[in-house]
Amino acid sequence: MSVHLHWFLPTGGDGRTLVDRHAYTDGGIRRDRITPVSGVRAPDIEYLAQIAKAAEQLGFEAVLTPTGTWCEDAWLTTVALTQVTERLKFLVAFRPGVISPVLAAQMAATYQRISRGRLLLNVVTGGDSTEQKRFGDHLDHDRRYARTDEFLQVVRGVWSGEPFDFRGEHYQVEGGLTALPPDPLPQIFFGGSSAAAGPVAARNVDVYLTWGEPPEQVKEKTDWIRGLAEKEGRTVRFGIRLHTISRDSSKEAWTTAGRLLDDLDPQTVAAAQQALGKSESVGQQRMLALHGGSRDRLEISPNLWAGVGLVRGGAGTALVGSHAEVADRIEEYHSLGVEHFVLSGYPHLEEAYWFGEGVRPELAARGLLDAGPPPLAGVPAANGRPASAPGGAPLLIAGGR
Repeated sequence: MSVHLHWFLPTGGDGRTLVDRHAYTDGGIRRDRITPVSGVRAPDIEYLAQIAKAAEQLGFEAVLTPTGTWCEDAWLTTVALTQVTERLKFLVAFRPGVISPVLAAQMAATYQRISRGRLLLNVVTGGDSTEQKRFGDHLDHDRRYARTDEFLQVVRGVWSGEPFDFRGEHYQVEGGLTALPPDPLPQIFFGGSSAAAGPVAARNVDVYLTWGEPPEQVKEKTDWIRGLAEKEGRTVRFGIRLHTISRDSSKEAWTTAGRLLDDLDPQTVAAAQQALGKSESVGQQRMLALHGGSRDRLEISPNLWAGVGLVRGGAGTALVGSHAEVADRIEEYHSLGVEHFVLSGYPHLEEAYWFGEGVRPELAARGLLDAGPPPLAGVPAANGRPASAPGGAPLLIAGGR
């Protein structure tokens, strides 16, 4: 079992700080800030293309694109980026409650043809009723997972290429059909820590994703899902979602983490914790429990730092350390059966290079990566120099494929 490395596309904005662009007087609609936040980058397509090209050239297999009110639409953004990349896959996050499963199956099939087979799907059931209602979804937490279960049954059914009938509580489909099924079928990624989520994963998904909890907690969760899947006669693979701060020395990495904390005043942290505490997501509550809103003990496991979760929802932990230390932690999670590592860092362009040029060679040397095209393969050299050397061709090309 090899390690699969994925990066992240910050379609909600990026920057050199954990204080994000959502800190506005109007919730982000007009972009008027309460107080100025320096170093924030808008998620325009040119910047996202830089990150996608960097991820491809550094050897990442795919990039995750999030979903939600404050993000650009993942389907539209990533299909545009398929036109400026060649090998990179796109892990498109979407909410099943706001789209027909038959239409989603058809969209996936079209995407596979446009991208030449580079689509992966991240099904996000949703753990925040306020956010769900914003999109017209009024089901409670557990019923949303029950609907996701039916949704995925319909998607897989209509991918068969034959008319498919389904009658459930949430969907009734007669003769559902994807005339030209996707080839290959996209792998389905899914996460959820609640009792309602586990059976959905066991019955339907290819890869179960967890946020970056300490190894012993990750093992408990993967053992739980593995047991449920065995009862269904299925095998589920596992992935983990983490941030990274990897540097040439451990001291430098922890200094960088400390600088991210310097931007966070007590009022900002308190407001974020209050908002996140209202989430119905069991996974989100588990993230909050790792630090309890305190800065005092943020290294919750060796090289696992919970500082991101003081102000950011979702994945709230980062691997922090030297390149070798970060590789050690990835190897530790891998020994527990974790295969897919969906990584990110602030800012995403620069951190992709720190990880890709620092940690990836460490993992390759340990035999954890599949042999494939080396990073920067196909990028032309100039004047006899490698593309990455001073005076060589630029790593990021402004336009074209």
